[in-house]
Amino acid sequence: MAEPTAAAVAAFNAYSRTVEGRLAQQHRSAREFLASAGPDTETRLRQGELVIERVTPSADGDWSGALLHHWRGTAFAPGAKAADFERLMRDFNAYPQHFAPQVEQAKALSQDKVWMRVRQKHVITVVMDTTYEVSFGQLDVQHGYSISKSTRIEEIGSPGSRDEHALSGRDEHGFLWRLNTYWSYEERDGGLYLQIEAVSLTRAIPHGLGWAIAPYVESIPRESLEFTLRSACNAIRR
Repeated sequence: MAEPTAAAVAAFNAYSRTVEGRLAQQHRSAREFLASAGPDTETRLRQGELVIERVTPSADGDWSGALLHHWRGTAFAPGAKAADFERLMRDFNAYPQHFAPQVEQAKALSQDKVWMRVRQKHVITVVMDTTYEVSFGQLDVQHGYSISKSTRIEEIGSPGSRDEHALSGRDEHGFLWRLNTYWSYEERDGGLYLQIEAVSLTRAIPHGLGWAIAPYVESIPRESLEFTLRSACNAIRR
C-alpha cells in the first residue's frame, strides 16, 4: 500500500490537533513554555548534550497500514537570541545552507509556505519534494514558537537525471506520508533553549519483512529530528 487510508489520515489529523492543543496551553505560560524531560535536563543541555525522547502516541483511531511517530528533541545554544532564531527559521531560501545534506533545495512560495527537496540516506537513498505551511507566534520577546505542516509530499524517482519524475501512488514506498513539526524556543540562562517535536505518518511494515525494514522505518524520524536540531544549533551559533 503506497497511499495512507482515509482513516489513518483522519487519525493522524486528530492526534496532531491533540498535540497542538497541548502546545497552545504550554505557550500561554513562560513557566511551562517547554516540555520538561526531567529534573536534570537543563544541566545536561547547558553541558552541550542533546536530549532526544520518544513520545508514546495514543492508539486512538484506525491506523491500518500506517505507523505514527512522535519524537521530541531539546538543545541549548549559548549566546543565542530568540529573535535570531526566528530570523533563521523565516529565511526559507537559506535552508540548504543550514540543513544540508538533508535539505538540497528550498524556495519560499509565499510568506507562510515553503517548498523543499529533501534527501534521506540510510541503507537506501530516498528523495522527496515537500511543501509545508509554516506559521510563527510569540508569547513575548523571549518566547516564540512555529508550526510547520506538510501539504504535499512526493517521492522522486531518478533524481537529478533526465528521467527524474514524481513516483505514482502505486510506486511510492510510503517512507513519509505526513510530517508536522513544532518548534518552541525560550531565551534565558545566557542562551536559547530549543525544542522540536516531530509528528509523522509512514506506511506500516509489511508482514514478514520487519527484520529488514523496521530498523530503517523506525530510525528515520529520530535521526531526522536529531539532525535538524543539531543543524539549527550550529546555524544560530554561527
